[in-house]
Order: sequence, then structure tokens, then C-alpha cells
Amino acid sequence: MPRPILYTTRVLPEAIMTAIRDRYALIMEPADRAPTADELQRGFAGADAVITTLAERVDETLLAHATRLKIVANFAVGYNNIDVAAATRRGIVVTNTPDVLTDATADLTWALLLAVARRAVEGDRWIRTGHWPGWTPTQLLGSDVTGKTLGIVGMGRIGQAVAQRAAGFRMPILYMSRTACPSPPGISWTHCSLDVVLAQSDFLSLHVPLTNETRHLIGARELARMKPSAFLLNTSRGPVVDEAALVSALTQRTIAGAGLDVYEQEPALHPGLAALPNVVLLPHLGSATLETRINMGRICLENIAAVLNGSPAPNQVR
Repeated sequence: MPRPILYTTRVLPEAIMTAIRDRYALIMEPADRAPTADELQRGFAGADAVITTLAERVDETLLAHATRLKIVANFAVGYNNIDVAAATRRGIVVTNTPDVLTDATADLTWALLLAVARRAVEGDRWIRTGHWPGWTPTQLLGSDVTGKTLGIVGMGRIGQAVAQRAAGFRMPILYMSRTACPSPPGISWTHCSLDVVLAQSDFLSLHVPLTNETRHLIGARELARMKPSAFLLNTSRGPVVDEAALVSALTQRTIAGAGLDVYEQEPALHPGLAALPNVVLLPHLGSATLETRINMGRICLENIAAVLNGSPAPNQVR
């Protein structure tokens, strides 16, 4: 029996690429860059299964070429890059990779929080210039973290993991979510409206999916309601924040700073954002640990194997 044909839009960790080559025929060798429009069309037109990432838009036009395609396995927990309704109309299963990237993304959120609060990146840059004059009492004064109030917008798996880590810093937790979330034993999480979370939080961390309702959820109005001493953290999706409004708020010191791992027009930044000293910018590293990316690839392959064998996909999205 010939092996099923698979198209992956990007190079994946070597352990996953080895597994792919063992089980499937690759329609073409992937590159460590964004595929061209022609490559995407060729891959979708000839494959039984596709592994894609958030950076590739899978829409009606692309799926029209996918006459033999049975599954699109998204290498991400989110799937706003895929027209799921269009895929469903064609009998194509869409899957994602939930759970495995929760801890990695929560850890990175805390890396951003601590870095922006304690001005760690500014300090690193200064040291590297060779012009650091030595310690002084007023040098790069940042903000305390311990005991401050952490606000979380979106209390799903990642939001809860971020909140759990706050216990070690003795931080009260305020959160906005569609439904209330039980607090772990000995910890108090308070379910509030968005306006209350904005007004009372010292650190505001975003953990919502990108939908029509959450696009620009944080704009000029919301930033103006935050404390001037507060910090915004975004490891969810870039368009959840109005980046133009954020640049204005950071420039005018409406808020104290921000830590970003995602961007509205990724990989482009809004003009002026990169020049601001009170923002830490990371290149979408939320799930970027070797263990996590291997597990994400493993889940993609498990979903593909199930669908091609005529079984339900473990992680089919609706």
C-alpha cells in the first residue's frame, strides 16, 4: 500500500520530521520560512493530511484546491487562521494541540512580567554597551511584584496556570472570564467585570482566544482605565490589543509598561513600538521549548493517524 501523502507548511522539530518521514510521503520538503502562495496551493491540492501553523491562512480559496484532503492539523492551540466552517463543508477535519503548551506559555508570561517590572532587558542592554558606571541607589528602579494585584483576562487553562504561579508572589488575583472558575484550595481568585480588573490590577495579563468579540478588546478606553503604574502583558493573540492605542499609552505613560509576545500585524510592529524603553518584545516564544514543540507535533500526528484510519480525531475543533 502506498503511504499517505502529507504536507507540512514548516519545518518541525527533528524528532517529528523523522516520524513524518517514517510514516508518510512528503509532498515537498518544508522550509524554515513562510511558504509561498504557490507552495501552499500545491501542498493542499496534493495531500491527504496537512500540518499548518497560525501563520498560514487556510481559507475557502485554498481549500477549494484540496480535493483529497481529509485533515488539517493545526500546530497550535488556537485556530483562528482556519475557516473551520469551510473545511467542515468539504468533510475536512480540523484539529489543534490543546493542553501541551499551557505550562510553557504560562512560564513565558511570568518571564515577561518579571522582565518588564524589573527592567531586566534595559539593564542587559546597558551592560552590553560597556558604559555601565557601576551600582547607584537610583539606577533602573523598577516595580515590586510580590504582593501586587494580578489581573487576568481569560481564565482558561493558560490563565489558570498563570494565576497558580502567582501564589508564590502572594498576589491577589482578579479575573474576567465568561464563567466563574473555582479557586484552588487555600487561594482566592475573584471573578470581576473587565472594568474592575482594569482599574484595580497592577499587572494585567491577557489569555483569550482571538474572536470577533476579543479583537481590540484592549484599546484606548481600556488602557485609560488602568493604573498609571500598571503593566500590560499579552501572550494570547496580537489583535486582542489595539497596538496603535498601546503605543500611545506607553509613550504618554498612561500605563507604566508592557510585555508582548504577539503582535497585531505579526511579524510587523506598529511604528514607534520598538523604540519604547518601557516595553519588552519577544518573537512569539510562548510555546517555544523543545519539549513542548515535540509534544505539539506528536498530537498533530496522532490526530492525522486517527482520521486517516477512519477514527474520530482526539482533538477535533468545532
